[in-house]
Amino acid sequence: MESRNDANRETKQEAADRKKRTYALPIGPQHPALLESENLEVFLDGEVIKDVIVNVGYLHRGIERALQNRNYIQCIYLAERVCGICSGVHTISYCQAVENLLDLEIPNRAKYIRTIIAELERIHSHLLWAGVLAHELGFDMLFQIVWRDRELVMEILEELTGNRVNYSMVTIGGVRRDISKAAIPRVFKVIGSLEERIRNHMKVFLNDKILLSRTSGTGTLKRSEAEELSLVGPLARASGVHYDIRRDHPYAAYGMIGWDTATERGGDVQSRVIVRMKELLQSVRIIRNCLMKLSTTGDKIRLEKNCLAVPENEAMSRAEAPRGELIYYARSNGSDRPERVKIRTPTYSNLLGLRPMLKGQFLSDLPMIVASLDPCFSCTDRVALIDTSTWERKSLTENEFRRHIENRRREK
Repeated sequence: MESRNDANRETKQEAADRKKRTYALPIGPQHPALLESENLEVFLDGEVIKDVIVNVGYLHRGIERALQNRNYIQCIYLAERVCGICSGVHTISYCQAVENLLDLEIPNRAKYIRTIIAELERIHSHLLWAGVLAHELGFDMLFQIVWRDRELVMEILEELTGNRVNYSMVTIGGVRRDISKAAIPRVFKVIGSLEERIRNHMKVFLNDKILLSRTSGTGTLKRSEAEELSLVGPLARASGVHYDIRRDHPYAAYGMIGWDTATERGGDVQSRVIVRMKELLQSVRIIRNCLMKLSTTGDKIRLEKNCLAVPENEAMSRAEAPRGELIYYARSNGSDRPERVKIRTPTYSNLLGLRPMLKGQFLSDLPMIVASLDPCFSCTDRVALIDTSTWERKSLTENEFRRHIENRRREK
């Protein structure tokens, strides 16, 4: 009995026949369909996509290495710059990792404030995504309306934190700023207005005949494929995978308030729209619940902890970023700097879903399908070591890498 891999493996003759029928079309690293610099090698049979190879590495910035050269407090603001859209959840996940190293439990008020910031960020990220998708579908009026509503969230974030993008709100032991009683009615008013507008956007996406014809049945990803590839976030939940870090491994205040997880079974672009629209409504619900709970907590928003000599330890932290599960691993060595910080971003996992999503689709639908994944290439890119004489990829063990770094230091 042949295995599944044997059944799916091409024979030499089948591969030769496929090569005769198909041609390769490079898309990127600079291309109007891509918002960031990446390369997709698309194999076409006429206008139908037969296969695709994703080549990453054009935007690697060496942030993980830079984290080892800064103290724990400075690393907060470096982690915040991994991604400009979900900068807040990066600081939450990083600070949670350090707090686990220190065995530190933050005040409840700080947990609620972290949750409010994270959900406001989810709203602005999902609205940004919905606008980009509308633009890729050629519906620029909807794109402009959605982004107009996103500005309401950005203004609230600026009012609460002082910044529109990198909020610098979260710190080790809690948060840097409180939410005043005067600001709470304003937040209630804005999220109430947003809730009504989100429902209107959802009606447009689900009732417009042109949008439905483009998104329904397009870029389908089966639940079995999503599970086999370990995909995360709204992408996986749109294929029927019931997994959300906020519910399954609660952090911040998610385990102390009521809310529901949004899932769909279709696995197509339309299902991804529905999941994100439902998540927007749940984010409004979460923020309301957190704001009402603030009055029941004390005034303490932060615990002071000495980070000049973090005891030798290792810890992991997980959070649900707007795109899915975000993982931070941290290892301390007794100094004021982390020995190692490893980041696993959602797009790093979700890029594997591009092949099954694109196979059998028309080339004209590629920009929309890629956008429906909501990729962030800058926080995904990693370095690949390639031997320029043989063009073979190589990997180094930890000890080999350490020896390489020591040799470089001696050379300097």
